[in-house]
Amino acid sequence: MQRVVVDPEVPADVANLLRRHGPLLSRFRTGWSPEPRGSRLPAALVVPLTVTMALANVTAIVAHMPTPLLVPLAGLYFTILTCVYLARKPAPYNSVERVLYRHAQRFRGGYLILEDFDYGSRDLLGRVQRAIDHILGSRVNALGMLDGVRNSVMLPAEEWEIAHLLTKLSALRARHRALARGGRTPEVIAAMAPLERALAASEAAVVARVEALERYARHVSAADRTLRSQDQIDALLAHLPEYEQLVAESGASRFSAPEIGHLSEDAVQLQRALHDSIRSAHEAFRYLDGPSSR
Repeated sequence: MQRVVVDPEVPADVANLLRRHGPLLSRFRTGWSPEPRGSRLPAALVVPLTVTMALANVTAIVAHMPTPLLVPLAGLYFTILTCVYLARKPAPYNSVERVLYRHAQRFRGGYLILEDFDYGSRDLLGRVQRAIDHILGSRVNALGMLDGVRNSVMLPAEEWEIAHLLTKLSALRARHRALARGGRTPEVIAAMAPLERALAASEAAVVARVEALERYARHVSAADRTLRSQDQIDALLAHLPEYEQLVAESGASRFSAPEIGHLSEDAVQLQRALHDSIRSAHEAFRYLDGPSSR
């Protein structure tokens, strides 16, 4: 499931809070609020008034109700009133719901939730987020073989820009479908044709940016795989003297030590492959950097 997309300008602590509570943000969007609304009676008056109302009702029916039923009826009445009161009781001032609500109001327009995207856009957004997560979580990135600082700045900005374009596409597609449902005369078809081409061209441009991000992620994956292979070869090389000693002591003349020495050549080739993978990743990064700077 796609996470909340947050404008990079939003403070990091607030952004992390928003990302963790997508379902609550969706509830806010429907109009629900954890903040108290309207004037509420002081707590000291609620219980006395509840008791008074209950006694009044019980008194009114006492003449018409058999005695064994009075006690359970009164208990049920009190239970209902208590539940209603507790349901109206607002969350504590520093609860997650109220803190999140205040941030959501303050940074309105600075985050995008699932409901902002149509189904096609959600799929593209998921691809964007998976690619970014893979890049930032890669070992080569953690080891500083990529431009980690620029990644941490540029990739969230790229996610935000693509997501923002996808919400616009979603809204225009929905409006376009609504207009088309009114019937398509030849005149309407002719008028809508250039708009449909504009939508298609815009979507293709966004898809190209998503694919560029995925291409960068694939280069990073290749670098990660090469790095793992290099680690394995290095571990074997560390034990190479033991193998050479075993061959010498066992008199295994038919198995020449130089054959084992090919491990060193493999390690050199992997080093070159790793260098090539990192270089390819950097080239993909520069390609990405162009659209982001527009």
